[in-house]
Amino acid sequence: MLGMMINEKEVKEIQYLIKREMDEILFDLDDERIDHIVKRAMEERYKILFSLFKRVAPTEECLTYLRSIKSI
Repeated sequence: MLGMMINEKEVKEIQYLIKREMDEILFDLDDERIDHIVKRAMEERYKILFSLFKRVAPTEECLTYLRSIKSI
């Protein structure tokens, strides 16, 4: 297990970066031109980013990025 001490400003920056990346992935997942295999890799990346986001973000913000089973 690794630990890291970060201040509040750094937490906000990490939240912003992760949210921006997750927004891009969600936007691209709706594009029909992208191949199914690529979308599966994007969904895997989204899961990793979301698990990181849960560690630094409040629960209310996590709920907005929670994907339903139906959308996966």
